[in-house]
Amino acid sequence: MKPTLLVLAAGMGSRYGGLKQMDGLGPSGETIIDYSIYDAVEAGFGKVVYIVREYFKEQMETLVKEKYSNVRCIDGEPLEFQFVTQELNKIPSEFTLNPDREKPWGTAHAVLMGKDVIKEPFAVINGDDYYGKESFRILGDWLRKHEGKTGEYALVGFELDNTLSESGGVSRGIGTADQTGFLTDVVEHHKIARAEDGNIYGENNVTGEIVKLAPKSLCSMNMWGFTPDYFEKSGQIFKGFLEKNINELKAEFYIPFAIDCIIKDGSGKCELLSTPSRWFGVTFKEDRPGVVAKFQEFADKGIYPTPLYR
Repeated sequence: MKPTLLVLAAGMGSRYGGLKQMDGLGPSGETIIDYSIYDAVEAGFGKVVYIVREYFKEQMETLVKEKYSNVRCIDGEPLEFQFVTQELNKIPSEFTLNPDREKPWGTAHAVLMGKDVIKEPFAVINGDDYYGKESFRILGDWLRKHEGKTGEYALVGFELDNTLSESGGVSRGIGTADQTGFLTDVVEHHKIARAEDGNIYGENNVTGEIVKLAPKSLCSMNMWGFTPDYFEKSGQIFKGFLEKNINELKAEFYIPFAIDCIIKDGSGKCELLSTPSRWFGVTFKEDRPGVVAKFQEFADKGIYPTPLYR
């Protein structure tokens, strides 16, 4: 069994400005998605499903066909690609979309868009985040072991210290696990940054307090592992979400919320996996030069070939 990689690429990247998913950052113009797909293929993945918006779907399809036509999975088969759109009106038929809504429904809604094309264990990642080779290996192994299982999911947790931006405060969901390694909750923290005293502080989204955070805290960078039964569970939770929020113009249906509902109602559990990889991405325009330098360093050290695809 080759797991599938679902890439959340529908966002325009409002803080950074422009379509981050298509921004060339590597030595030969590689995008962050290019590196994620390279790492996923090495880790045994066999299909990539892009969640995109209709207005740039054709552009993405053309780019993918040009760039990845020669990519082969570890078994020698061609890497498969599919494109699915996330749109505001893709909601259950019993609900009527508020015509004033412009904001997408959120990451958990985006994942639901893959329901008809994914029938195997799958990973979810952001299209504009670099997760590292080890992260894909860890999650790929977990997914293969969970083929045919239901009600067991995974979150790849990154050490908080490995996810900070030097250009400003960031938001992170800090995970807490029980003694068996399963997630008990994910608490969102905002404005996380290292202070002059060397410690890391952030604003707890639940209490509103500024709290000191442990550098080794495991946080969510939206790298998840699911078995296909997740679609049905999440779809039911989305209906409950819409019953309360159909007319809330900015309410969003996020993956951590869906997972929290599943944990709380006892219908599933989520293992908190730890990765040694350092995450990075372009949260702010000022982050870009550092990311470009990092990919150049990877090429210089031979960690990745350049160009990445031929």
